[in-house]
Amino acid sequence: MVNTRLKTAILIAGPTASGKSAVAMDVAERLNGVVINADAMQVYTELDVLTSRPSRADEARVPHKLFGCAPADDAWSAGRWLAAAGTEITDAWLSGRVPVIAGGTGLYFKVLVEGLSPIPDVPVDVRDHWRARLQREGPGVLHAELARMAADDAARIEPADGQRIVRALEVLQATGKPLGDHFAAARQVSVLAGAEVRRVALMPPREELYRSCDARFHAMLDSGAVGEVERLLALGLAPDLPAMKAIGVAALAGHIAGELLLKDATDLAQKQTRNYAKRQMTWIRNQMADWPKAETRQQALEILLK
Repeated sequence: MVNTRLKTAILIAGPTASGKSAVAMDVAERLNGVVINADAMQVYTELDVLTSRPSRADEARVPHKLFGCAPADDAWSAGRWLAAAGTEITDAWLSGRVPVIAGGTGLYFKVLVEGLSPIPDVPVDVRDHWRARLQREGPGVLHAELARMAADDAARIEPADGQRIVRALEVLQATGKPLGDHFAAARQVSVLAGAEVRRVALMPPREELYRSCDARFHAMLDSGAVGEVERLLALGLAPDLPAMKAIGVAALAGHIAGELLLKDATDLAQKQTRNYAKRQMTWIRNQMADWPKAETRQQALEILLK
């Protein structure tokens, strides 16, 4: 068993294009660390360019874990990630390294720090019922229904986030308890319990962040994003899989189908990226209020390495 009282873990959160990866690399190099992915889309093998996964040069500098580790037809959940991340964190400590967990999926950090209560399996017919209703009626209608039955759950979920709305509704029907009650009753002790945990949330000025988002999508196009989406579409995957909802997939699919000019697809994807970054910043302000904040890479390093 690892003596966590002698162990350190680094947590780096932030919106897309905020510079998390650069900070993680710097910290990992200085502390003999291993970078562990906490981004829900970077786990998928087929999403290399569109998720700005670490390059081979990056991976040669320091070890990287849970990047491109799952096929696009394998829908990962927060629980699935937590189990894998827990293993990688423990392995890092056992090998004398510091785990540096970096990413933009706020829920992953929440379950990592707080633990996750086991939720009973949802019967297939219940899951199919809510997914079918989502297809027919849209997320707005289901979000309003969730608000009537479990107001706290609805308050934590964006009205357009159909996947999480359906998850809350199916768990409510299957267990008779809101999803929030399961989280509140978390019995699983965090793998970080007893360790020294250093945290930072990167929060660049909004206009600067938006410029970075726009520039990064142009860089993705230069790196072959259109071809990546073509290969993804060729797999014939179900449209409700998480990988198919990665930002840029739908916009570039429209271009590939001849429905959008590349410029229009680019404008759409950039707008979606900026909106996503805005939602991530809102999550950080609301759910990570006690995390130290940094506007720049240097400020983040000063917080983590002091």
